[in-house]
Amino acid sequence: MSISRVWIEEGCTGCGLCEETCPDVFKVDDVSVVVEGADFSKYEELIKEAAENCPVEVIKYE
Repeated sequence: MSISRVWIEEGCTGCGLCEETCPDVFKVDDVSVVVEGADFSKYEELIKEAAENCPVEVIKYE
């Protein structure tokens, strides 16, 4: 099943790890945001890696 939705829950510390892992999907200013219009299907493995490695576990996907 492919990823159809990615979001960031409250509590992001803005560490930048997700942007390092997958800059086409995540951007960090003060906190992380999901890039509008990103093609999640092209980056599924990197999205999963970013979520698994998030130190505060706020990256979610379905």
